[in-house]
Amino acid sequence: MYQREGKTAFKKDMTNILALSKHLGNPEKKFKTIHVGGTNGKGSTSHMLASILQEAGYKVGLYTSPHLKNFTERIRINGNEISQKNVTEFIEENKIFLEKQGLSFFEMTVGMAFDYFSKENVDVAVIEVGLGGRLDSTNIITPEVSVITNIGLDHTQFLGET
Repeated sequence: MYQREGKTAFKKDMTNILALSKHLGNPEKKFKTIHVGGTNGKGSTSHMLASILQEAGYKVGLYTSPHLKNFTERIRINGNEISQKNVTEFIEENKIFLEKQGLSFFEMTVGMAFDYFSKENVDVAVIEVGLGGRLDSTNIITPEVSVITNIGLDHTQFLGET
């Protein structure tokens, strides 16, 4: 998994996430999205947007990373974390594909979130980028709105200097 493998787990193309999306039936196309990127403030901005949309009456998915304490914090609907049961079921249902494809931890979690949001029929999902850049796995979405917080040099060992 990415947390244990570090730089070697970083993929410089979208092949894996596109293959996973296809395997899952392109779940990211079944709900509207708001994409949040930038160097700082992505998590806070994502949580605020999700809260505002929920208060307005929408069923809202929220995908953020990294988690602080528990993996389930990454994937929420209307503030409620994905259940451990849903996480386990996703892994069990897709185990052969996940092992064969050699996905990174982040690619797997993005696919899990999109699959969960699709199955739960969210109206909109707020999606926080991972490392960012054009090859970020979250870039398979076609957002209704993109939000960019402040920009600075970050993750240059993966993304380069510009």
